[in-house]
Amino acid sequence: MTIRLLLAVAIAAPCLGCASVTRGTTENISISSTPAGATAEITGLDIPTACVTPCVVQAKRNADITVTVSKEGYESQIIPLTKEIPGAGAAGFAGNVLLGGLVGMGVDAATGAAMDHKPNPVIVTLQPVAPPRAARPRPAKRPAPPQS
Repeated sequence: MTIRLLLAVAIAAPCLGCASVTRGTTENISISSTPAGATAEITGLDIPTACVTPCVVQAKRNADITVTVSKEGYESQIIPLTKEIPGAGAAGFAGNVLLGGLVGMGVDAATGAAMDHKPNPVIVTLQPVAPPRAARPRPAKRPAPPQS
């Protein structure tokens, strides 16, 4: 019984600090806009996706993602997401040094498990398209005063 317990601990120990196990290789990205009901097109996913705001999409942590938010009558906005290592990701990655070794570090680096996309949530305030300027009538030219 004791040998089985020790064997189970020895097998599980390398993964305890692994960000791939503790955080997963995907994350949810929330997208909202003012006004709501805009179309958000997300590129960088395995399958390009579109949703109507507010919405949530699931993305791989190592994906290079760009969100384009558009709505008729408003200027479109393009938001490139960056990848950062937050405290929880750094702790999971650092746990590899103690328990997971190079294999765990390699898995985390390949899957991006230690990363988070920023900004998340993606919050966009759309600006109305400026109406076309109407041509103003020009005032009539006054005749020049007679010169003496």
